[in-house]
Amino acid sequence: MIKIAGIVLIVLGILALVYQGFGYKETKQDAQIGSLTIQHKETETIPLPPMVGAVFIVAGAAALFINGHKA
Repeated sequence: MIKIAGIVLIVLGILALVYQGFGYKETKQDAQIGSLTIQHKETETIPLPPMVGAVFIVAGAAALFINGHKA
């Protein structure tokens, strides 16, 4: 189980370093008059500092190291 968690953390860390954040689209309503609706879409971006990816990679490596020496 620790081995799988370590691999997942390493993969997440690499993805965090490559993409450095993620975005999503949100539809917001500006006005509504009767059945007429005025909307617009906004793209929001949530940045991930490179340190987050590095911490995930180190934690995953540590989990794999502990799993390897647990005999």
